[in-house]
Amino acid sequence: MGDERVKAEALQILGLFQVLPRLVVFDLDYTLWPFYCECRSKRDSPSLFRHARGIMHALKEKGIDMAIASRSPTPDIAKVFIDKLELQSMFVAQEIFSSWTHKTEHFQKIQRKTGIPYKSMLFFDDEDRNIQTVSKMGVTSVLVENGVNLDMFKLGLNNFATNFAASSRKQDE
Repeated sequence: MGDERVKAEALQILGLFQVLPRLVVFDLDYTLWPFYCECRSKRDSPSLFRHARGIMHALKEKGIDMAIASRSPTPDIAKVFIDKLELQSMFVAQEIFSSWTHKTEHFQKIQRKTGIPYKSMLFFDDEDRNIQTVSKMGVTSVLVENGVNLDMFKLGLNNFATNFAASSRKQDE
């Protein structure tokens, strides 16, 4: 499925939901692309999982901000790959650094930069420990096994809508 077809389908999926996240945060390794940066060279030609670009373009068209939260020990390679893939303009924040905090520090920095509350964020990652930790911060988090794809995207938006409604009801009580 080409990028334009994925984008069109992602836009249809977005149209199914009345409540959307203000910020979608992606991990890099095995979430947006099918490799670990530290196993690659800056000279390599990176590629994305096949639905990733179309999903990101749909989010951009809908006016939903995006960010990166990656614990890569080689942020220099990650940033070169983001440039090579022409994704630089997609992200309002890029927190790419090695950390033992399972991404809490990444999300604190993203939240400070954007001013967007955690409950208005949706996060995709391939590591359960990051999902567990970030979920405790109030971020709707989705574990992906073979990269972000349309099925995971729809699941994430559905979970976000459910969590957002639940947190709104709690505030009303």
